[in-house]
Amino acid sequence: MVQLTMDLIAKNASHKNRSEEDFGQYLQKITHLNLSDKNIDSIGDLSFCKNLRVLYLYDNQINQIQNLDFASNITHLYLQNNRISSIENLSSLKKLEKLYLGGNCITVVEGLDKVGELRELHIESQHLPLGEKLLFDPVSLNSLAKSLSVLNISNNNIDELEELAVLENLSYLKAVYNRLKHMKDLEVVLKKWTKLHRIDLTGNPICQKPKYRDRIIVQSQTLESLDGKEIQEMERRFLMNWKASRAARKKSNERIIHEHAAYVQFSDSETPYLTLPFHDSHSVKKKADFLDLSHKQKVARKPLSGIRERSSQMKTQVCSSNIFPLVMLVIAFTALAESVGK
Repeated sequence: MVQLTMDLIAKNASHKNRSEEDFGQYLQKITHLNLSDKNIDSIGDLSFCKNLRVLYLYDNQINQIQNLDFASNITHLYLQNNRISSIENLSSLKKLEKLYLGGNCITVVEGLDKVGELRELHIESQHLPLGEKLLFDPVSLNSLAKSLSVLNISNNNIDELEELAVLENLSYLKAVYNRLKHMKDLEVVLKKWTKLHRIDLTGNPICQKPKYRDRIIVQSQTLESLDGKEIQEMERRFLMNWKASRAARKKSNERIIHEHAAYVQFSDSETPYLTLPFHDSHSVKKKADFLDLSHKQKVARKPLSGIRERSSQMKTQVCSSNIFPLVMLVIAFTALAESVGK
Protein backbone atom coordinates (compact mmCIF):
# COMPACT_ATOMS: atom_id res chain seq x y z
CA MET A 1 0.00 0.00 0.00
CA VAL A 2 1.02 3.61 -0.55
CA GLN A 3 0.84 6.60 1.77
CA LEU A 4 0.26 10.07 0.47
CA THR A 5 3.42 12.04 1.41
CA MET A 6 5.70 14.73 0.05
CA ASP A 7 7.85 12.10 -1.58
CA LEU A 8 4.88 10.76 -3.49
CA ILE A 9 4.06 14.26 -4.60
CA ALA A 10 7.63 14.79 -5.67
CA LYS A 11 7.59 11.64 -7.73
CA ASN A 12 4.49 12.76 -9.54
CA ALA A 13 5.52 16.39 -9.89
CA SER A 14 5.30 17.71 -13.41
CA HIS A 15 8.58 19.58 -13.27
CA LYS A 16 11.92 17.78 -13.45
CA ASN A 17 15.54 18.45 -12.42
CA ARG A 18 14.79 21.17 -9.90
CA SER A 19 16.58 21.75 -6.61
CA GLU A 20 15.08 20.80 -3.25
CA GLU A 21 14.51 24.46 -2.49
CA ASP A 22 12.66 24.90 -5.75
CA PHE A 23 10.49 21.91 -4.90
CA GLY A 24 9.57 23.45 -1.54
CA GLN A 25 8.50 26.61 -3.27
CA TYR A 26 6.57 24.53 -5.75
CA LEU A 27 4.62 22.80 -2.97
CA GLN A 28 3.66 26.14 -1.47
CA LYS A 29 2.38 27.44 -4.78
CA ILE A 30 0.44 24.51 -6.17
CA THR A 31 -3.35 24.87 -6.15
CA HIS A 32 -4.32 21.59 -7.83
CA LEU A 33 -3.00 18.16 -6.92
CA ASN A 34 -4.08 15.05 -8.77
CA LEU A 35 -3.14 11.75 -7.11
CA SER A 36 -6.04 9.65 -8.28
CA ASP A 37 -5.65 5.93 -8.91
CA LYS A 38 -2.29 5.63 -7.15
CA ASN A 39 -3.23 2.80 -4.83
CA ILE A 40 -3.03 5.21 -1.86
CA ASP A 41 -4.42 3.78 1.38
CA SER A 42 -3.79 6.70 3.77
CA ILE A 43 -3.28 10.46 3.74
CA GLY A 44 0.01 11.59 5.26
CA ASP A 45 1.59 14.98 5.93
CA LEU A 46 0.77 17.55 3.26
CA SER A 47 1.34 20.60 5.42
CA PHE A 48 3.57 22.33 2.84
CA CYS A 49 0.67 22.63 0.40
CA LYS A 50 -0.74 25.76 2.00
CA ASN A 51 -2.43 27.06 -1.13
CA LEU A 52 -4.02 23.82 -2.26
CA ARG A 53 -7.51 24.43 -3.70
CA VAL A 54 -8.40 21.18 -5.45
CA LEU A 55 -7.31 17.71 -4.32
CA TYR A 56 -8.01 14.62 -6.42
CA LEU A 57 -7.77 11.38 -4.45
CA TYR A 58 -10.45 9.27 -6.11
CA ASP A 59 -10.00 5.62 -7.12
CA ASN A 60 -7.61 4.77 -4.30
CA GLN A 61 -7.79 2.57 -1.18
CA ILE A 62 -8.16 5.32 1.44
CA ASN A 63 -10.14 4.16 4.50
CA GLN A 64 -10.06 7.33 6.61
CA ILE A 65 -10.25 11.07 6.05
CA GLN A 66 -7.31 12.53 8.01
CA ASN A 67 -4.38 14.99 8.06
CA LEU A 68 -6.25 17.71 6.21
CA ASP A 69 -6.00 20.34 8.93
CA PHE A 70 -3.56 22.29 6.79
CA ALA A 71 -6.01 22.53 3.90
CA SER A 72 -7.98 25.59 4.98
CA ASN A 73 -8.06 26.80 1.36
CA ILE A 74 -9.39 23.63 -0.27
CA THR A 75 -12.64 24.19 -2.17
CA HIS A 76 -12.92 20.84 -4.02
CA LEU A 77 -12.17 17.45 -2.48
CA TYR A 78 -12.51 14.28 -4.59
CA LEU A 79 -12.56 11.09 -2.49
CA GLN A 80 -14.94 8.88 -4.45
CA ASN A 81 -14.33 5.15 -4.89
CA ASN A 82 -12.26 4.57 -1.79
CA ARG A 83 -12.97 2.60 1.41
CA ILE A 84 -14.07 5.46 3.65
CA SER A 85 -16.69 4.47 6.24
CA SER A 86 -17.12 7.75 8.10
CA ILE A 87 -17.23 11.45 7.23
CA GLU A 88 -14.81 13.03 9.70
CA ASN A 89 -11.95 15.49 10.23
CA LEU A 90 -13.31 18.12 7.87
CA SER A 91 -13.86 20.93 10.36
CA SER A 92 -10.73 22.81 9.20
CA LEU A 93 -11.95 22.99 5.60
CA LYS A 94 -13.82 26.25 6.05
CA LYS A 95 -13.87 27.02 2.33
CA LEU A 96 -14.90 23.59 1.10
CA GLU A 97 -17.57 23.95 -1.58
CA LYS A 98 -17.69 20.54 -3.30
CA LEU A 99 -17.26 17.17 -1.62
CA TYR A 100 -17.24 13.94 -3.62
CA LEU A 101 -17.65 10.75 -1.57
CA GLY A 102 -19.49 8.42 -3.94
CA GLY A 103 -18.66 4.73 -3.99
CA ASN A 104 -17.42 4.43 -0.40
CA CYS A 105 -18.78 2.57 2.65
CA ILE A 106 -20.52 5.44 4.43
CA THR A 107 -23.78 4.60 6.22
CA VAL A 108 -24.56 7.98 7.83
CA VAL A 109 -24.15 11.48 6.41
CA GLU A 110 -22.60 13.25 9.38
CA GLY A 111 -19.57 15.30 10.41
CA LEU A 112 -20.54 18.23 8.20
CA ASP A 113 -21.80 20.59 10.88
CA LYS A 114 -18.60 22.66 10.73
CA VAL A 115 -18.47 22.89 6.94
CA GLY A 116 -20.61 25.98 6.48
CA GLU A 117 -19.85 26.79 2.82
CA LEU A 118 -20.54 23.38 1.25
CA ARG A 119 -22.56 23.79 -1.94
CA GLU A 120 -22.35 20.31 -3.44
CA LEU A 121 -22.40 16.91 -1.77
CA HIS A 122 -22.02 13.78 -3.89
CA ILE A 123 -22.52 10.64 -1.83
CA GLU A 124 -24.04 8.21 -4.30
CA SER A 125 -23.70 4.41 -4.48
CA GLN A 126 -22.42 3.61 -1.00
CA HIS A 127 -21.54 -0.01 -0.24
CA LEU A 128 -24.20 -0.47 2.43
CA PRO A 129 -24.93 -3.56 4.54
CA LEU A 130 -27.66 -5.73 3.04
CA GLY A 131 -31.12 -4.27 3.63
CA GLU A 132 -29.89 -0.93 5.03
CA LYS A 133 -30.24 2.56 3.60
CA LEU A 134 -28.19 5.72 3.79
CA LEU A 135 -29.08 7.80 6.85
CA PHE A 136 -28.78 11.53 7.53
CA ASP A 137 -27.70 13.22 10.74
CA PRO A 138 -30.14 16.09 11.50
CA VAL A 139 -27.35 18.28 12.89
CA SER A 140 -25.41 18.09 9.63
CA LEU A 141 -28.54 18.67 7.57
CA ASN A 142 -29.43 21.78 9.53
CA SER A 143 -25.88 23.09 9.10
CA LEU A 144 -26.15 22.62 5.34
CA ALA A 145 -29.68 24.04 5.09
CA LYS A 146 -28.70 27.44 3.69
CA SER A 147 -25.61 26.53 1.67
CA LEU A 148 -26.20 23.19 -0.08
CA SER A 149 -27.57 23.52 -3.60
CA VAL A 150 -26.57 20.17 -5.22
CA LEU A 151 -27.13 16.77 -3.63
CA ASN A 152 -26.48 13.40 -5.22
CA ILE A 153 -27.83 10.48 -3.17
CA SER A 154 -28.41 7.99 -5.97
CA ASN A 155 -28.46 4.22 -5.44
CA ASN A 156 -28.57 4.25 -1.62
CA ASN A 157 -31.83 2.37 -0.88
CA ILE A 158 -33.49 5.62 0.21
CA ASP A 159 -37.28 5.32 0.55
CA GLU A 160 -38.26 8.82 1.73
CA LEU A 161 -37.07 12.41 1.38
CA GLU A 162 -38.99 14.27 4.06
CA GLU A 163 -35.97 14.77 6.34
CA LEU A 164 -34.20 16.58 3.49
CA ALA A 165 -36.87 19.28 3.37
CA VAL A 166 -34.66 21.55 5.53
CA LEU A 167 -32.33 22.06 2.56
CA GLU A 168 -34.10 25.23 1.56
CA ASN A 169 -31.61 26.30 -1.14
CA LEU A 170 -31.48 22.98 -2.98
CA SER A 171 -31.49 23.52 -6.74
CA TYR A 172 -30.55 20.05 -8.01
CA LEU A 173 -31.37 16.66 -6.51
CA LYS A 174 -30.17 13.44 -8.08
CA ALA A 175 -31.74 10.41 -6.43
CA VAL A 176 -31.88 7.79 -9.17
CA TYR A 177 -32.32 4.08 -8.44
CA ASN A 178 -33.56 4.35 -4.88
CA ARG A 179 -36.81 3.08 -3.34
CA LEU A 180 -38.95 6.20 -3.44
CA LYS A 181 -42.60 5.24 -3.93
CA HIS A 182 -44.86 7.67 -2.04
CA MET A 183 -46.11 10.64 -4.04
CA LYS A 184 -47.27 12.49 -0.94
CA ASP A 185 -43.78 12.34 0.56
CA LEU A 186 -42.35 13.89 -2.58
CA GLU A 187 -45.03 16.60 -2.70
CA VAL A 188 -44.15 17.62 0.88
CA VAL A 189 -40.50 18.31 0.04
CA LEU A 190 -41.31 19.97 -3.28
CA LYS A 191 -43.31 22.58 -1.37
CA LYS A 192 -40.22 23.32 0.73
CA TRP A 193 -37.71 23.36 -2.12
CA THR A 194 -38.72 26.67 -3.65
CA LYS A 195 -35.42 27.02 -5.55
CA LEU A 196 -35.32 23.55 -7.09
CA HIS A 197 -34.57 23.59 -10.83
CA ARG A 198 -33.61 19.98 -11.59
CA ILE A 199 -34.58 16.65 -10.09
CA ASP A 200 -33.78 13.17 -11.35
CA LEU A 201 -35.69 10.22 -9.88
CA THR A 202 -35.15 7.72 -12.68
CA GLY A 203 -35.41 4.08 -11.58
CA ASN A 204 -37.58 4.69 -8.50
CA PRO A 205 -40.98 2.93 -8.05
CA ILE A 206 -42.64 6.34 -7.87
CA CYS A 207 -41.94 6.84 -11.58
CA GLN A 208 -44.58 4.19 -12.32
CA LYS A 209 -47.36 6.09 -10.54
CA PRO A 210 -50.23 7.42 -12.69
CA LYS A 211 -49.62 11.01 -13.86
CA TYR A 212 -46.26 11.01 -12.06
CA ARG A 213 -44.68 13.66 -14.26
CA ASP A 214 -47.79 15.84 -14.36
CA ARG A 215 -48.16 15.90 -10.58
CA ILE A 216 -44.53 16.88 -10.02
CA ILE A 217 -44.62 19.66 -12.61
CA VAL A 218 -47.80 21.07 -11.08
CA GLN A 219 -46.36 20.86 -7.57
CA SER A 220 -43.07 22.66 -8.33
CA GLN A 221 -43.35 25.81 -10.41
CA THR A 222 -39.56 26.41 -10.34
CA LEU A 223 -38.64 23.02 -11.80
CA GLU A 224 -36.99 23.19 -15.23
CA SER A 225 -35.96 19.56 -15.74
CA LEU A 226 -37.40 16.26 -14.55
CA ASP A 227 -35.56 12.96 -15.01
CA GLY A 228 -33.29 14.53 -17.60
CA LYS A 229 -36.16 15.87 -19.68
CA GLU A 230 -36.74 19.59 -19.96
CA ILE A 231 -40.07 21.00 -18.83
CA GLN A 232 -41.60 23.26 -21.46
CA GLU A 233 -43.45 26.37 -20.31
CA MET A 234 -46.44 25.43 -22.46
CA GLU A 235 -46.58 22.04 -20.74
CA ARG A 236 -46.58 23.66 -17.31
CA ARG A 237 -49.23 26.21 -18.30
CA PHE A 238 -51.51 23.48 -19.64
CA LEU A 239 -51.12 21.41 -16.48
CA MET A 240 -51.69 24.41 -14.23
CA ASN A 241 -54.92 25.24 -16.08
CA TRP A 242 -55.97 21.62 -15.81
CA LYS A 243 -55.29 21.68 -12.08
CA ALA A 244 -57.27 24.91 -11.62
CA SER A 245 -60.18 23.51 -13.63
CA ARG A 246 -60.14 20.29 -11.64
CA ALA A 247 -60.08 22.21 -8.36
CA ALA A 248 -63.03 24.34 -9.52
CA ARG A 249 -65.04 21.23 -10.47
CA LYS A 250 -64.24 19.64 -7.14
CA LYS A 251 -65.33 22.75 -5.27
CA SER A 252 -68.54 22.94 -7.31
CA ASN A 253 -69.33 19.28 -6.65
CA GLU A 254 -68.71 19.74 -2.94
CA ARG A 255 -71.07 22.74 -2.91
CA ILE A 256 -73.79 20.77 -4.73
CA ILE A 257 -73.41 17.85 -2.34
CA HIS A 258 -73.56 20.20 0.62
CA GLU A 259 -76.67 21.94 -0.66
CA HIS A 260 -78.34 18.61 -1.41
CA ALA A 261 -77.57 17.36 2.08
CA ALA A 262 -78.97 20.56 3.58
CA TYR A 263 -82.16 20.22 1.47
CA VAL A 264 -82.65 16.59 2.52
CA GLN A 265 -82.18 17.52 6.14
CA PHE A 266 -84.70 20.38 5.83
CA SER A 267 -87.25 18.16 4.07
CA ASP A 268 -86.93 15.51 6.71
CA SER A 269 -87.46 18.05 9.47
CA GLU A 270 -90.68 19.34 7.75
CA THR A 271 -92.30 15.89 7.22
CA PRO A 272 -95.63 15.82 9.16
CA TYR A 273 -96.10 13.09 11.69
CA LEU A 274 -99.37 12.11 13.49
CA THR A 275 -98.70 12.83 17.11
CA LEU A 276 -100.90 12.33 20.12
CA PRO A 277 -100.85 15.15 22.64
CA PHE A 278 -99.55 14.26 26.01
CA HIS A 279 -101.85 14.89 28.98
CA ASP A 280 -100.95 14.57 32.55
CA SER A 281 -103.38 13.19 35.13
CA HIS A 282 -104.65 16.68 35.92
CA SER A 283 -105.52 17.32 32.26
CA VAL A 284 -107.27 13.96 32.03
CA LYS A 285 -109.37 14.85 35.06
CA LYS A 286 -110.32 18.18 33.50
CA LYS A 287 -111.35 16.44 30.30
CA ALA A 288 -113.50 13.95 32.28
CA ASP A 289 -115.23 16.80 34.13
CA PHE A 290 -115.95 18.54 30.85
CA LEU A 291 -117.49 15.36 29.40
CA ASP A 292 -119.72 14.96 32.50
CA LEU A 293 -120.95 18.54 32.18
CA SER A 294 -121.69 18.08 28.49
CA HIS A 295 -123.67 14.93 29.24
CA LYS A 296 -125.77 16.72 31.89
CA GLN A 297 -126.54 19.51 29.43
CA LYS A 298 -127.73 17.00 26.86
CA VAL A 299 -129.95 15.30 29.47
CA ALA A 300 -131.39 18.66 30.48
CA ARG A 301 -132.29 19.43 26.83
CA LYS A 302 -134.27 16.20 26.35
CA PRO A 303 -137.81 17.60 27.29
CA LEU A 304 -137.46 20.41 24.76
CA SER A 305 -140.30 18.97 22.58
CA GLY A 306 -142.73 19.02 25.54
CA ILE A 307 -141.95 22.61 26.25
CA ARG A 308 -142.67 23.51 22.67
CA GLU A 309 -146.11 21.67 22.84
CA ARG A 310 -147.20 23.52 26.00
CA SER A 311 -146.13 26.79 24.45
CA SER A 312 -148.41 26.10 21.45
CA GLN A 313 -151.36 25.28 23.66
CA MET A 314 -150.87 28.45 25.63
CA LYS A 315 -150.84 30.49 22.41
CA THR A 316 -154.13 28.79 21.36
CA GLN A 317 -155.71 29.54 24.67
CA VAL A 318 -154.63 33.12 24.51
CA CYS A 319 -156.06 33.47 21.04
CA SER A 320 -159.31 31.81 22.11
CA SER A 321 -159.74 34.11 25.10
CA ASN A 322 -159.38 37.17 22.88
CA ILE A 323 -161.94 36.04 20.23
CA PHE A 324 -164.73 34.80 22.58
CA PRO A 325 -166.19 38.22 23.58
CA LEU A 326 -166.30 39.27 19.95
CA VAL A 327 -168.21 36.14 18.94
CA MET A 328 -170.75 36.67 21.69
CA LEU A 329 -171.18 40.26 20.56
CA VAL A 330 -171.87 39.15 16.97
CA ILE A 331 -174.48 36.59 18.15
CA ALA A 332 -176.25 39.20 20.29
CA PHE A 333 -176.32 41.72 17.45
CA THR A 334 -177.80 39.09 15.08
CA ALA A 335 -180.61 38.16 17.52
CA LEU A 336 -181.51 41.83 17.97
CA ALA A 337 -181.78 42.36 14.26
CA GLU A 338 -184.11 39.38 13.85
CA SER A 339 -186.45 40.66 16.63
CA VAL A 340 -186.69 44.08 15.00
CA GLY A 341 -187.57 42.51 11.69
CA LYS A 342 -190.49 40.61 13.12
